[in-house]
Amino acid sequence: MPRKKKQTAAMVSVVEQGGFQFTVTEGDTIRVPSVDADEGKEISLDRVLLVRDGDAVKVGTPEVKGAKVRAKVMGNGKGPKVLVVKKKRREDYKRKNGHRQPFTRLQITSIKA
Repeated sequence: MPRKKKQTAAMVSVVEQGGFQFTVTEGDTIRVPSVDADEGKEISLDRVLLVRDGDAVKVGTPEVKGAKVRAKVMGNGKGPKVLVVKKKRREDYKRKNGHRQPFTRLQITSIKA
């Protein structure tokens, strides 16, 4: 049986935003920790850790020099409620708190290496 040729996607990049790393391609939509930008604005993600274009791979130490990822802010929101429960047995101590983590939805428009 003949082997299928491995399909290489367009440009793929690993970016860091808000302490998290995301693998992105053009057109992807990602949820990142809250960014101070209005809906519809273009922002630049400068911490690009890796860029792959076909078989060519550039790995940064720690960042790839001159690489930028442009993204459009699609909206801001809050994630699901997370409950934090504290309890000490036999101490009559119980606390229940909750919070919703803010996020920003970004759509990747371009990757430049």
